[in-house]
Amino acid sequence: MTVRVYTEFDLGNHWLDRYQGCSPVFACILGFTATALIPGISAAGATPETRQYTAVADAEFLYNGPQPQAHYPLPPLAKGASPVLISRAVLEALDCPLYVFNGGLSVSPSVPTVNLGGVGAQCLTSGAAMTLETVKHLLEQGLIWGERLAKQAENSYVILSECVVGGTTTALAILLGLGFPAMGKVNSSHPQCNHQQKLAIATTGLEQGGFWPLSQTGSQGVDPLKLVAAVGDPMQIVVAGMAISASRSVGVLLAGGTQMLAVYALVEAIAMALDLGWERSQIVVGTTRWVAEDETGDTVGLAEAVGRVPLLATQLNFWGSRYPQLQAYEQGYVKEGVGAGGAAIAAHLALGWDNSQLLQAVEGICDRMISLS
Repeated sequence: MTVRVYTEFDLGNHWLDRYQGCSPVFACILGFTATALIPGISAAGATPETRQYTAVADAEFLYNGPQPQAHYPLPPLAKGASPVLISRAVLEALDCPLYVFNGGLSVSPSVPTVNLGGVGAQCLTSGAAMTLETVKHLLEQGLIWGERLAKQAENSYVILSECVVGGTTTALAILLGLGFPAMGKVNSSHPQCNHQQKLAIATTGLEQGGFWPLSQTGSQGVDPLKLVAAVGDPMQIVVAGMAISASRSVGVLLAGGTQMLAVYALVEAIAMALDLGWERSQIVVGTTRWVAEDETGDTVGLAEAVGRVPLLATQLNFWGSRYPQLQAYEQGYVKEGVGAGGAAIAAHLALGWDNSQLLQAVEGICDRMISLS
């Protein structure tokens, strides 16, 4: 088994059957939240300083592959290697269209990106992460680009991936604000998820923004755009817009774990609030086994709580790797990011790759990195 369906089995298997043999359009949406600078919040970059550059470094590697002189070298991690190695290995094999979007960053990317006119978000503890104007603008851009990507992906599907350090914490805040029981269910790049720290940060921001504690009527009537402005990050609103408009004509693979489950919840809330048409059966969330089966979170429970969303995961494993940096994934480090799980699912659908072929391709990227160092 190379891809497993964890929730909504009929919908998930139907989606896989429908797009078997299809090659996708791959989009990566970059964003920044100052939440990433909180000490200990993320392992995607060893220090708060390096975490400012994680998204642009991953984007550069995704776009160029291994280069002798990287403008933004991949940041050193406490353990493991960036999941962009997986995504890049698959993109080279598929040779599919790649779009990189700047949803709002704190530093300028070094590779060609579509600048959506957003800004990096303030720390979510402020309860004022972005202005409502910015959020509305990014939603509009997402809706426009979702249509454009769908035209490129005619009769196939779009992979919407992300790189936002601190994004599982903003995801937690969004899910709580929408009334989902997400406490203790989210994932992180740490081997043991820092649930208490995340929850304290999320509830502080929701309190500051006037969304916590939830009123007696629960989350009914919460304005999803105001919620994102209070505690979200730029990627979430862009991808929600893209997913809504793209789903009307093609498949959509939301490539990620906790963050994409929050985006799916936003899709539903925004479509309802603004009366936007979308096609539920076209959208799945696709991640890695390391996320889906992370014992320090509850991704399957979270997907079931969000409701009617198929959760798929590549069964890729790195136990047999000759690289300790890849074996670290099996010890709970890193887990996912930059669409790694979605890319691995695409390699299975389009190329019929099994675990050994995927591992060989990722190790080939590692080999090239070493030969250049």
